[in-house]
Amino acid sequence: MSATSSYVLDSDVFIAAKNSYYAFAICPGFWGSLIHHHGEGNVYSIDRVKGELLAGRKTEDLVQWVKNKLPGGFFLNTEEEAVTSAYAEIMLWVQRNPQYFDYAKAKFATEADGWLVAFALVHGSIVVTNEQPRPESRNRILLPDVCDQFKVTHKDTFLMLKELSIRFEWAGSS
Repeated sequence: MSATSSYVLDSDVFIAAKNSYYAFAICPGFWGSLIHHHGEGNVYSIDRVKGELLAGRKTEDLVQWVKNKLPGGFFLNTEEEAVTSAYAEIMLWVQRNPQYFDYAKAKFATEADGWLVAFALVHGSIVVTNEQPRPESRNRILLPDVCDQFKVTHKDTFLMLKELSIRFEWAGSS
């Protein structure tokens, strides 16, 4: 990873993009910009997110893009000792936190979110997610709230695009 700010993307960044503003058919530049900035050393995700994305239908355009367009190093390995130790610390905090219902804790344990925070904590990355903080939540453990607890910076997709100076311009015919 690059020594400058690197962004590690949550599954919802990809899913929300393809379902709305940046659908493949209307904004291929979004997808190209992710690949470009990955090449510059600024944009990544993790193996656990890849697993979530590939759980979709095999014919789904996002699944095909992940399989066929992304460079091999886009999804980084979370199996290194420092990351697994940070993950264990995060999960201990989650399990001991009386605020959350047991089903919220169980669901969080099956998702990539804890791994994203652990990876970003170890590597000094910025977590990119479209989730909004809700520190009073009891029935769902939200990624921004876990980031805040462990002092990991989080931003949404639009802030990442702005900070990377990504612009999408219309190239219509005249």
